[in-house]
Amino acid sequence: MSMPALAVQPHIQKSSGPDAALRAAVAEACGRIAPLWPLKHFVAVNPFLGFTGQEFGRTCATLKRVARASMLMPRPFYARALATGLVKDDDLAAALQERPVAGLGPAELRAAAFSQPAANDTPPAAVATVAEVLDRCADGDRQVSLVSFMIDEISAFCAAYFDEGQANWPLPVRKLGPYAAWRAVAAYDRNPEIMGVKGFRACVGALPDEPMQAVAVILDSLGVPARAHGDYLYRALFDIGGWAAYARYLGWEAERDGGSDDTLLELLAIRLAWGWALFQSREDRVFRSAWSQAMADAASAPQDHRPELARDLAVDLLLQEAYEIGHRRRLAGAFVGSEAPTPSRRPSVQAAFCIDVRSEVFRRALETALPNVETIGFAGFFGFPIEYVPFGKARGGAQCPVLLKPSFVVCEGVRGADAPEAAKLLQARRLRGRIAAAWKSFKASAVSSFSYVEACGLAFGPKLATDSLGVTRPAPSPHVEGLDPAVAGRLGPMLRAGTVDGRPTGFRPEQKLAMAEAVLKAMSLTGPFARLVLLVGHGGATVNNPHASSLDCGACGGHTGEANARVAAAVMNDPQVRLGLRAKGVDIPDDCWFAPALHDTTTDEVRIFDEQDVPAPLAGDLAQLRDGLARAGALARMERSALLGLDSAEDPQKAIVARSRDWSQVRPEWGLAGNAAFIAAPRSATRGLDLGGRAFLHSYDHAKDQDYRTLELIMTAPMVVASWINLQYFGSTVNNDVFGSGNKTLHNVVGQLGVLEGNAGDLRVGLPLQSVHNGERFVHDPLRLSVFIAAPQRAIDGVLARHDAVRDLVVNRWLFLHRLDDRGRVTGRCFDVGDWRSLA
Repeated sequence: MSMPALAVQPHIQKSSGPDAALRAAVAEACGRIAPLWPLKHFVAVNPFLGFTGQEFGRTCATLKRVARASMLMPRPFYARALATGLVKDDDLAAALQERPVAGLGPAELRAAAFSQPAANDTPPAAVATVAEVLDRCADGDRQVSLVSFMIDEISAFCAAYFDEGQANWPLPVRKLGPYAAWRAVAAYDRNPEIMGVKGFRACVGALPDEPMQAVAVILDSLGVPARAHGDYLYRALFDIGGWAAYARYLGWEAERDGGSDDTLLELLAIRLAWGWALFQSREDRVFRSAWSQAMADAASAPQDHRPELARDLAVDLLLQEAYEIGHRRRLAGAFVGSEAPTPSRRPSVQAAFCIDVRSEVFRRALETALPNVETIGFAGFFGFPIEYVPFGKARGGAQCPVLLKPSFVVCEGVRGADAPEAAKLLQARRLRGRIAAAWKSFKASAVSSFSYVEACGLAFGPKLATDSLGVTRPAPSPHVEGLDPAVAGRLGPMLRAGTVDGRPTGFRPEQKLAMAEAVLKAMSLTGPFARLVLLVGHGGATVNNPHASSLDCGACGGHTGEANARVAAAVMNDPQVRLGLRAKGVDIPDDCWFAPALHDTTTDEVRIFDEQDVPAPLAGDLAQLRDGLARAGALARMERSALLGLDSAEDPQKAIVARSRDWSQVRPEWGLAGNAAFIAAPRSATRGLDLGGRAFLHSYDHAKDQDYRTLELIMTAPMVVASWINLQYFGSTVNNDVFGSGNKTLHNVVGQLGVLEGNAGDLRVGLPLQSVHNGERFVHDPLRLSVFIAAPQRAIDGVLARHDAVRDLVVNRWLFLHRLDDRGRVTGRCFDVGDWRSLA
């Protein structure tokens, strides 16, 4: 398996007109927007993805200067850390050693933490948009300046244009590109003129038909200095950052498939056209004078190449880094070193879990319940980048990291059923689907919705009561999708090569063998093998939660890991595959069986699939494993119940299961809150350590990786994905207004794509505040990822030298890379290729 280069700069199609400099500025502005995946497969994204080529501190300055957005916590947060001893004077001194500031020592830095930043220390904006100048003229009253109205109008158009089936009446002009469709709608839209934007329709109609030309005309007409084009364009997109992020997702998907998409450019043209219309409608001297001054300031404002940071920003950055140094000091101290395990000893059972931080808690619990178990960490798609098509569907979802394109299509089928029975079940499912769609349309239509409520409202009383009490679910379990339980139990992946809708499906024999070899070596699982090897995917049980897929497996593209676990187990159990593996030096004993399972991260219950296929001689092993999983689940629930704030007198099993069914519960589980470390090492380096459910654990034995291809795969895929998750939680914590999605109790789903906070405004990105805050304090610590890899220094340097995007993460301090020796001890931190320094 090879990883593609990380796509950062979106493709902008060429056209005649604007010069190369403007095209570069547009590409730069669009490239600063991170993609936003829709709710059906919502996955973590680094909100600073477009800035990873720039140093973290400099990015803090850029966002403060251009977008007026903070990337750091307020001073009282760091003051509390100092007062409680989380940050010590040595940490302050270490931060100053790495980033010295003239006239500032540890004592002065400590004192600054208990003071407030100077009111005049924030530099002026590099360039103001029309909207920002209007805000100033209205003394910050966004309603008076019409900026809020502009964002609402753009958002309403985007919701209709990009809708994926939520609206009953689709927008008629969706066949056109976004810019052309918006202009077609704007020609008849009198709302702006009613709200005081004079001549709106005429202004929009006079713009060029081609988006890039419209951008060029507007920038020239506004008099924006050429040196400020990139900042102006990014600041304009920042106003509609949510919809811009969704447009960037469309481009990302197109680029992954080898194509291109100009949606983000067209959305930029729409945003600039609105600004131009607002400008044209304001001819008063106050506004025009303010605009002229803003453009003069933009022509002379300092740029990002300045070596120094504003004093207070430098102080805040040092406090953040001292806070992180304190955490790394404590974490590195936990690695006390251990002897490597004896390879000849055969475990009673092996269990491979996703590297997800929630798995760390369960792995510890399982190792307590079954001391002779060997637990393994690997990306939860288990190395099978598939599109899994559910039974009765024509298309499926990508069950792999978003950095990858699915290489195989696998269909779900009815196992043990003859063709007539399968056809009958398929017909029944399709009929249920049509009935459900018709019923939904009847309930939601403008005419019948009122009669529906009056006629049927009271009939839902018992169901409403049982749902509210947690006895029943407000929605059916996603694992059965309305199928009869007996039928659902016979569903499974069909691995035979075939076709569906003209697309090849399944695996050819040579593909199965190649995938099995690659996966086992990447897991460092080449022997000895236990009699039972459990492959455990994961997913979260929750209801009434638009962001439910964020609790599922990010490595499976925001889906549960059930399909991947079952596909991987089926391949590993294939006798022909095992014969081929034996010829390649990987000998899986005849009495070894791979069993798929799913870990419910909300309830800590593990369900083993296809138990009927387990060979009879392993019945005792299976019973012992089931018992161990049950005891491990009880231990894990005990640990999680404290963080969930459950009453110690409550039964954790009942209380946690009730939370998973409670449609009013804003925190069914904490997801990946608290994540702070990524460790790629043998389990012996971490076994026995309580990492508090805060570490991604990837199994890796460099002694079995002769050419270090597995190390390269780990550093370019799982480590990068872990950094994305970490920085999403970081952004949602330090500034939820900008990088998060706000209060989830106010969320309204729009277009089945994302959420609005309330009934208007921009599409929200990131995580809800409730995902990182418990109502009294932040549960997630804003820490950049600390990475620990047990591998030779030259091997790690080799990967960094070959992959600029990964090197940028290290050199620009988006994560902190450390090396572990063969005894599991931290030997130093990497600052650049060949630049390793011992820890103080």
